[in-house]
Amino acid sequence: ALTREPLEALLQTCDDSLVGRRDRALLLFAFASGGRRRSEVTAATLDNTRRQAGGWVYEMGVSKSNQAGRARGDSHKPIVGRAAEALQAWLQAWQLAAAAAGLPAPSGPLFRRIGKSGLPGAPLSPQSVRLIVRARAQLAGLDPAFSAHSLRSGFVTEAAAQNIPMAETMALTGHRSPASVLGYFRKGEVLTMRGAALLDAPGDNSTKKGK
Repeated sequence: ALTREPLEALLQTCDDSLVGRRDRALLLFAFASGGRRRSEVTAATLDNTRRQAGGWVYEMGVSKSNQAGRARGDSHKPIVGRAAEALQAWLQAWQLAAAAAGLPAPSGPLFRRIGKSGLPGAPLSPQSVRLIVRARAQLAGLDPAFSAHSLRSGFVTEAAAQNIPMAETMALTGHRSPASVLGYFRKGEVLTMRGAALLDAPGDNSTKKGK
């Protein structure tokens, strides 16, 4: 799971080149909007991801848990804070590069391949998202076994560690069943379980009672 600490290590490998800005935006977009699947990341476009006061909102369509693409209450995913800043920086860099080359302004899919010309080109494929995560993990000196799904499992694990209610976590991830997230949730909150600190509880007077 790419929880906060290893994710920060991946982000540290992203410089201010077009590739670096794209990868930073992609990693933060995927994690902060609720641990998006790689197909959901590549489905994000400038039509379904809109700038609003305080950040961006990604309106998801078809997904694994919504095969028909029906409008649902949890279809809107927030991109705020650092994730919003990174997305804005990537789009601005893309726009400047396109303008300098006499190309049209950014449109369509958000995340693009950077061609040999140094300009954004074809949209990334879901497989490309996996390769980006693995490449950044290797640059950070981490286990190359990290994958795109590590962002999703990392989000759920980190949410549990930071005591985010499971209902709110599921609203962001889009999970329909608690059973799907419970394992990650338990792993994330294991060190905060009150039952593990019974001997440290206030008012413990066992030493006064003797054997």
